[in-house]
Amino acid sequence: MLKQLISFLVLTIVFFSIFGCKDDVLPKPSSHLRLDYPIAEYVHFENSCPFTFDMNSEAVIKEKTPCNFEINYPKMKATIYITYKPINNNLKLLLRDAQKLTYEHVIKADAITDQPFMNEDNKVYGMFYQVNGNAATNAQFYATDSTKNFVDCSVYFYAKPNYDSIYPAVSYVKNDMRRLLESLKWK
Repeated sequence: MLKQLISFLVLTIVFFSIFGCKDDVLPKPSSHLRLDYPIAEYVHFENSCPFTFDMNSEAVIKEKTPCNFEINYPKMKATIYITYKPINNNLKLLLRDAQKLTYEHVIKADAITDQPFMNEDNKVYGMFYQVNGNAATNAQFYATDSTKNFVDCSVYFYAKPNYDSIYPAVSYVKNDMRRLLESLKWK
């Protein structure tokens, strides 16, 4: 009886091994992570500080200290930091510090692209930096009127800096930073 049970089990396993496999095995199609973000709508931000700007309506702004802000993107786990400093015969120092902050990321960055910015009508002059690679920040800028006001701005993501993974969010927030710089006005 035991021999018959064992031979039945062996025959069943052999039967399912032969006829249970399919010949039409196909590879999985390649896929990409799809991250959809809403089309950016901008609102004008103004308070008692000596500057105004436009910001994404989806973002949440907090004033940390007078005229120093955090613009949070909770869905993307990103924050734009805006720091205001009055110019008191220290423009060269402020410019050097802003540039030094950007180039500290050169160790992890694949490339740093600097784009000068000039808005003669509103007397806003500055530099926009795009940092490609696994750096802590992927975009920064500074802006000044060269006599009284200086603003420094950078974005940080609360995730390990893996540029390929966060690229869609980086692009989205970088566009918001460009809009912020382009809409910046001194009072």
